[in-house]
Amino acid sequence: MKSTIYHKSFRILALTALLFSGQACKDILDEKVISNIGNDYINTPKGFEDASKAAYSSMRNFYGSERGLTMTEYGTDIYTTGADGSYKGFHFYDTQMNSFVDIIQQVWEELYRGINTCNAVIERAPAATVSDATKKLRVAEMKFLRAHYYFILVQQWGGVDLRLTETILPTKKTGRATEAEIYKAITTDLEAAITDLPTTKASAQSASDYGRATKSAAEHLLARVYLTKATSSAKATDDYAKAATYAQSVIANYGYKLLPDFASVFAQGSGEINDEVIFSVQYTSDPLTNVNTANLNNGEGNKLHLYFGMQYDVQPGMKRDIAGDRPFKRLRPTTYLTETVFKDRVNDSRYKKTFKDTWLSNNPGANLNTSFDNSKAKMTLKLGDTAIYIPGVEWTVAQRAAKPYQVLVPSAYTAALFPTLQKFLDPNRPDLTYEPGSRDYLAFRLAETYLILAEAQLKQGKTTEAAAALNVVRRRAAWPGKETAMELTPAQVDMEMIMQERARELAGEQTRWMDLKRWGNLVERVKLYNPDAAANVKDIHNLRPIPQTQIDRTENAGFKQNPGF
Repeated sequence: MKSTIYHKSFRILALTALLFSGQACKDILDEKVISNIGNDYINTPKGFEDASKAAYSSMRNFYGSERGLTMTEYGTDIYTTGADGSYKGFHFYDTQMNSFVDIIQQVWEELYRGINTCNAVIERAPAATVSDATKKLRVAEMKFLRAHYYFILVQQWGGVDLRLTETILPTKKTGRATEAEIYKAITTDLEAAITDLPTTKASAQSASDYGRATKSAAEHLLARVYLTKATSSAKATDDYAKAATYAQSVIANYGYKLLPDFASVFAQGSGEINDEVIFSVQYTSDPLTNVNTANLNNGEGNKLHLYFGMQYDVQPGMKRDIAGDRPFKRLRPTTYLTETVFKDRVNDSRYKKTFKDTWLSNNPGANLNTSFDNSKAKMTLKLGDTAIYIPGVEWTVAQRAAKPYQVLVPSAYTAALFPTLQKFLDPNRPDLTYEPGSRDYLAFRLAETYLILAEAQLKQGKTTEAAAALNVVRRRAAWPGKETAMELTPAQVDMEMIMQERARELAGEQTRWMDLKRWGNLVERVKLYNPDAAANVKDIHNLRPIPQTQIDRTENAGFKQNPGF
């Protein structure tokens, strides 16, 4: 059982009367909201600690949430729209994506709420009655978080309002900094944070500190930042070299290692704290802390388990159960993902370990009418019999007819029936309809560090080194005995291979839209591989619309909307 501390909520009136809550871990302090705290509370030892914990809470608004998922995986080359759900404008790139969409406003405001908490802790640290060592450590954490929040903002919206001091009173004086100014602030914060953060790797942190920023987390983030900056308007000639240097440091200096089995990375419970996880966002299974307000306690829980599932629960022999999860069918994989990215299933285990392919009957019966499998009219199922199987390739009618269950082949996929991503399924939920999930969100893991390194090396013309980095990830993904067959030669390493490898390894992990933007081929690849979005996607969609509330609250129309919105 994972040990985690759940940080108390508290209210600082000086922080524009916003309620902040800390990042979850799991052991557990009592939960209560303390209101009407004086402006100097943050200067006390407990107030300073509460404020530093509270700064982590905005992570939950983005990672593991419907908001963050919508803005990172919808409308890409690997995921398209399922049958149901909201915010389809992010899939279709149509007029539903506009400056009035509530999740755009929510993400924007929560990121700035987190930034303001960081600013408060940093500015008030000199007056806090805590040791100099504690001040230095917490300020370093705040700089990591502030940089992280600004990195999300600049990727999604471009140049935004740059605030590096605490905002105590409401103001209409805002404006847009350049991307170069935002990236300078991000890299300055992270480079400063690295100096003072602990060298402890995540899995070795104490129960009270698990989930806090570390030196390796800051280096991983900085590697990702430089990789992204290299294709932005703020690019510099040494960005790729710096990305590679920081990635190499994470790999070499902290004791991280890839787990032997790809599937075990996503094991729920104690498996979430492991030698591959560099930084994670914490959630809890305590139902008392799961509330429907993103700023409180556990937020809304990690909800990614809801969105990738097909509609298994209305099929013959099936009904909804906790293990199968609650299928919102919001995202379904594109043909490109299932048939090109995951084409090799002989050597590479990741297709089998990424997608759920078998459903066992939990609602048995005789002479059940089939639904999608036209190779048979009826079937008889006993409890625990296979009811649905997805082979991932076409089967002949005769092959399907020989099976006593329905076989879902690619030609029969629909917006409601498709391979289900199983990384985030959450069988620990207390009942069938419960939405908040308790899985930690694995924000940074070592496999991505190797992928960052490979991309940065390829961009420097170092194909031999890039192949070596990719092969570390690919050998881990191999079926037993297929490790050599999974290895790439330097001649095989190009950007298409990098793009596919990131999709194979990171499908669904809230990176793809930002990857496509970084590569400068969002429009091209969506048009090629995502028929639902191809008609509407255009260059303006490399940025999101600025929330109308931000524009309306700025004096003298000083906050300009992104072009095309």
